[in-house]
Amino acid sequence: MSVSRRGLLVAGGAVGVAATASPAFAHGGGRRVRTGFDRLAADGYAALAGQRVGVVTNPTGVTAEVRHIVDVMHADDRVDLIAVFGPEHGFRGTAQAGGSEGRYDDPATGLPVYDTYLKSGQALADIFTASGVDTVVFDIQDVGARFYTYIWTLYDCMAAAALAGKRFMVLDRPNPVTGRAALGPVLDKAFATFVGREPISQAHGMTVAELARLFNAEFLARPVELATVRMSGWRRADFFDGTGLPWVPPSPNMPTPDTALVYAGTCLFEGTNLSEGRGTTRPFELLGAAGVDRRWAEAANALELPGVRFREAYFAPVFSKFQGKTVGGVQVHVHDREAFDPVRTGIGLLVTAKRSWSGFAWRADNWIDKLTGSAKVRTLIDAGAGTDEVVDAWEADLAAFRAVRRRHLLYR
Repeated sequence: MSVSRRGLLVAGGAVGVAATASPAFAHGGGRRVRTGFDRLAADGYAALAGQRVGVVTNPTGVTAEVRHIVDVMHADDRVDLIAVFGPEHGFRGTAQAGGSEGRYDDPATGLPVYDTYLKSGQALADIFTASGVDTVVFDIQDVGARFYTYIWTLYDCMAAAALAGKRFMVLDRPNPVTGRAALGPVLDKAFATFVGREPISQAHGMTVAELARLFNAEFLARPVELATVRMSGWRRADFFDGTGLPWVPPSPNMPTPDTALVYAGTCLFEGTNLSEGRGTTRPFELLGAAGVDRRWAEAANALELPGVRFREAYFAPVFSKFQGKTVGGVQVHVHDREAFDPVRTGIGLLVTAKRSWSGFAWRADNWIDKLTGSAKVRTLIDAGAGTDEVVDAWEADLAAFRAVRRRHLLYR
């Protein structure tokens, strides 16, 4: 079924449009990757002709010249942009973790901004209906981890758009930590939350357009009329600094691509009584607690995990856990990112933290189970399992997910 005069493919298809967008910007010395938005704009928004458009986005929805796509589209009479939908942290990014900006009119464009955070199902469908849009467009930079909530905003918006009878378009952006492999435990549906709705692996190794194709084909009870606009110039082995694109922090505690590199593993410390580095200049790279000393770094280094070393570190978070207190712990130093496995590293750090510090504890609500997708990691570590034993426990589920994942990949 075709949904536009330019042959846009739906139900999980991908649209290829002329890659003649703005000139190359040499960020990070990489070659120029053109995002889905770049390609859509270069084609004169033909795939949106005759449609009233709403955009789900945040501060990462920028061009290579760091102009926000909402500002660009609003100023272009070739596209009828009538609404914006903000996720966690908000459209303009003013809210911290667990917050949003609410409903308001954007001062820069006058467009109505609707809040999608923690909304799903019919309630979100009603927002799409009330906005008057025909097509919902998604353009947000992901970081490659199952528990990063923007991919579940994507999922919820797709499901709601299907309920509301709206078209849905995903403008693709790079997975900043490559799309080489899926890693880590696969979610057990009994543990589904907003940090994991469906059974995908902890580090999924996919782009948002690929995830949208997977969601539509494998998980949504009512598939949406879906189009994906691919990037050009991106390869699965590319890290973000090889894309030539500017990095905009996707959330307040994701300041650099280095943060994204470790996040799929070290975010697990949100499920413990240790600081995951929020409130420092190196969130998710600094980990620690009051009473932790050099023994943790020594134990972690003794594991000889590939591509990474650990430095004894002391820091005082300015907010979040241990606010204003000096704590001890480790700094994660990735020296070979090709060999580095963030999820194995996260498990190794949990195992050694528990063994080297008598004060170690899981969060009382067992948040670790939501992050890892089941109770297996927690119960194995509590039973004294080592890193290899914990990792081996998810290999069968991971192999099955990898087979499903392959069917929805768009890039080599």
